[in-house]
Amino acid sequence: MTLAHMQTLNTGDQALGTVAIYPGTFDPITKGHSDIVARAAGIFDHVILAVAAATSKNTAFSTDERVDLARQVLAEHKNVEVRRFEGLLAHFVRDCGAKAVLRGLRAVSDFEYEFQLAGMNKKLVPEADTVFLPTTENYSYISSSLIREIASLGGNVAEFVHPIVHAALTERLGKRQKG
Repeated sequence: MTLAHMQTLNTGDQALGTVAIYPGTFDPITKGHSDIVARAAGIFDHVILAVAAATSKNTAFSTDERVDLARQVLAEHKNVEVRRFEGLLAHFVRDCGAKAVLRGLRAVSDFEYEFQLAGMNKKLVPEADTVFLPTTENYSYISSSLIREIASLGGNVAEFVHPIVHAALTERLGKRQKG
């Protein structure tokens, strides 16, 4: 999809511009996620990082903690908002008036699953398209689950996450190890 094909959302007299939703668990938010957001912020008028509240994943941080960490990490981006969402992503996309669902791709192996999600989301919310952004090469091997695992085993993950996230991980997983 090209930018020329994206529609602009207007509500009343206020033009909101093209809104993109970047959904995920973000447990924790990594430099790879931040890179996708920074690049998307240059493409879209408004980017909403949507932190999933309900997840089957065993998260290290509560939804509120993940939202707070993401807000701190992404504070420099004035057209980026961090919000929590519950329920079906399609409903959240529609409620936000978004025209794009943003997905980052680390490797070709991500594509099949992401393509399946994109197809289902298009059926559920036809007014929005999925836009794939490949991860910058130096972040292609980073995943939140790997970060949590390395940190829980005492490894240094400072290179892969914002200092605020590193401090939170150290505190949280240090407490888990003592327990």
